[in-house]
Amino acid sequence: MKHCFFAVDLGATSGRTILGSLSDKGLELEEVNRFPNPLIEVGGHFYWDIYALYQHIVDGLKLAAQREVKITSIGIDTWGVDFVCFGADGHVLRQPYAYRDPHTNGAPEAFFSRVPRNKVYELTGIQVMNFNSLFQLDTLRRNEDSALAAAKKILFIPDALSYMLSGEMVTEYTIATTAQLVNAQTRKLEPELLASVGLSEDHFGRFVYPGETIGVLTEEVQKQTGLGAIPVIAVAGHDTGSAVAAVPALNKNFAYLSSGTWSLMGVEIDTPIVTAETEALNFTNEGGVEGTIRLLKNICGMWLLERCRAEWGETSYPDLIAEAKAAEPFRSIINPDDAVFANPSHMEKAICLYCEKTGQPIPDTRARIVRCIFESLALRYRQVLENLIKLSPRPVEALHVIGGGSKNDLLNQFTANSTGTTVIAGPSEATAIGNVMVQAMAAKVAGSIAEMRKQINASIPLTAFQPENSAAWDAAYTKYLAIID
Repeated sequence: MKHCFFAVDLGATSGRTILGSLSDKGLELEEVNRFPNPLIEVGGHFYWDIYALYQHIVDGLKLAAQREVKITSIGIDTWGVDFVCFGADGHVLRQPYAYRDPHTNGAPEAFFSRVPRNKVYELTGIQVMNFNSLFQLDTLRRNEDSALAAAKKILFIPDALSYMLSGEMVTEYTIATTAQLVNAQTRKLEPELLASVGLSEDHFGRFVYPGETIGVLTEEVQKQTGLGAIPVIAVAGHDTGSAVAAVPALNKNFAYLSSGTWSLMGVEIDTPIVTAETEALNFTNEGGVEGTIRLLKNICGMWLLERCRAEWGETSYPDLIAEAKAAEPFRSIINPDDAVFANPSHMEKAICLYCEKTGQPIPDTRARIVRCIFESLALRYRQVLENLIKLSPRPVEALHVIGGGSKNDLLNQFTANSTGTTVIAGPSEATAIGNVMVQAMAAKVAGSIAEMRKQINASIPLTAFQPENSAAWDAAYTKYLAIID
């Protein structure tokens, strides 16, 4: 019998719904609908359109119903940290702020004037980024935000959409860990930090872990879509948690690079590593499936190129990669995680200004800009991987690149060259696969994560990249370290 699972995968620039099926032939994925997820700028703030996202999901369910397949369950994963405020009547109080909104600039420092930085890290094991939910909430509180003041419940984005589909309010563990509000040891919301922003556990939904049932489709959604009372499952609500669940590793001796708008590089461990060293390096301990912890670091990722492409009229990736491959190597290098690249009005101009200020040749063609981005990312990956290898309780035998970036052969080869590590690329649809697999585990048609990974390894084409040209990359790394210093 063929089991079909409906996966909703929402990223910071676009979203899609996918039908994933498990049968004797293995795993099959079929895209149902794809849609943009633009930032909305109004009144000096950046918002997400939660209603549009919900409507796109309902549209996807309608299309799936027309195919007359039996859907076993539904699961939603999204980017982290952002949340929706709901009133006592259960309705949305305001469109949610986007994490790139500038209102949290300087927010961590404001919060740490009341609660010591090392105390926050000791409790949560989460890296400090100005847009973490903890700092968003504190900023709203300090600004006397009317939606927060009236909020009966606060739900993270995947939980808010699950509520709109099912009428049940939950707080899923993996997405909650991105907030810097979950205690790393108890793996529950931390009362001391909630109190510091004027909240309590009552402001959040029932706490659940990946694989638990949230509820079933409301009668309203059933009527709109023509579907029955299909269960809505808590998958790893954080898209990186879903993606890492789909790493096709055959043992535990690996690092991963989830490559998309953000790049997230890490290792999978059994218990959090919360030390002075991980705090100094600003590493994070996010929740994973089956009780695992993802010790990782956020790296800027393809955001740099996506913003440049928007300025260039959406040129195709293959064309840009071909141009970059032919460009002069190591001409200009940037720190992809420098604050100037967070949300500039003109990304290409920001890259050129950075190179000028650091005494380097300005990348004056499109090809040179793209080459600069790819080489700089690969060098940043080396820096982060070297730290991970020191911290990990296991050896790192390979780096698995998953997500959309796994299709970028040039960047994958650069990453292998830079890190001196075998890079295994694929699957590109890791997030959707992980989402489907957690649903399959909940439906008892798939076994453990280890069994899932073997199945993915056997059924998805993977490409290996071996390190080359190490002397030139070692010299470039020395140059990179001098520039970012």
